[in-house]
Amino acid sequence: MSASENKLKKILFVFNPNSGKAEIQPQLFELLDIFVKGGYLPTVYPTQRAGQATEIICEGAGRYDIVAASGGDGTLNEAVSGLVKSGNPQLFGYIPAGTVNDFATSLKIPKDMKKAAQAIVEGEPFHCDVGRFGGRFFTYIAAFGAFTNVAYETPQQYKNMLGRPAYLLEGLRQLPSIHPYRMTVSYDGGEVQGDFIFGMVGNSTSVGGFQKLAGQEVELNDGLFELLLIRRPESITQMQSVINALLRREEDSKELIFRAKSSRFRIQSPDQAPWTLDGEFGGNPSEVEISVLPQALSILTPRESMADVPITIL
Repeated sequence: MSASENKLKKILFVFNPNSGKAEIQPQLFELLDIFVKGGYLPTVYPTQRAGQATEIICEGAGRYDIVAASGGDGTLNEAVSGLVKSGNPQLFGYIPAGTVNDFATSLKIPKDMKKAAQAIVEGEPFHCDVGRFGGRFFTYIAAFGAFTNVAYETPQQYKNMLGRPAYLLEGLRQLPSIHPYRMTVSYDGGEVQGDFIFGMVGNSTSVGGFQKLAGQEVELNDGLFELLLIRRPESITQMQSVINALLRREEDSKELIFRAKSSRFRIQSPDQAPWTLDGEFGGNPSEVEISVLPQALSILTPRESMADVPITIL
């Protein structure tokens, strides 16, 4: 190795070559060129199967100055899970390449791949919270109930062709099968019971591409996640009022929508509700503990982008 190579910092770049419309493939050389010009020696790994990003990053994170990933929300989940499991506090960079990219939207990471790569070599770290779901991790949402399986059941070719409308079409197809789950949810200072058609514990200003679905005041590093529960509507009119409250950010229907903030949640149900973690299938436990790992992820963001993101100093 030459003297100049010894001076270079090292970056591990793991990417999903099939995310979105596979748009990373024609841009890969330019992205690597940005890393090199920024003073980094890249090691590149295109994933071949689900779960591989977690394995590669967990095993190798400690040998690099920056760990970076590119793909959709599922790839992001795998990458962050690998980094947290590794126990190494390396800086993390993300180049969004999926259909919706909720977490990148919350952090104002550019959707333009070259700008996102530039943010990795020039940006500033933002220390955000990470969720623990039993023995797994998630970056921005754990959810059950209506439509939560849409992301992983919508065929990839439809996502590539239609983008976000693909999710909406698949959701409409599933409308007749919606049913409630009886649950008891404990959180810091309280407990709520009921029959819920949807529930989420999240840390994002964007969910499914919709802004502020999790709430009006979401802070990404305050050690608290937002709880949203929707009770079973008794009529079409009630269902419409719930949809209006969520998508138009109107005043919540207090009888049907429950919100709380907490650092820990315990969710119990006689049913086995299927969960999604960051858009990927998370299992169907009848009981699960969800907790917040405060500021566990140091993610690189554009220098000017975090000015409007709510920040809490712990």
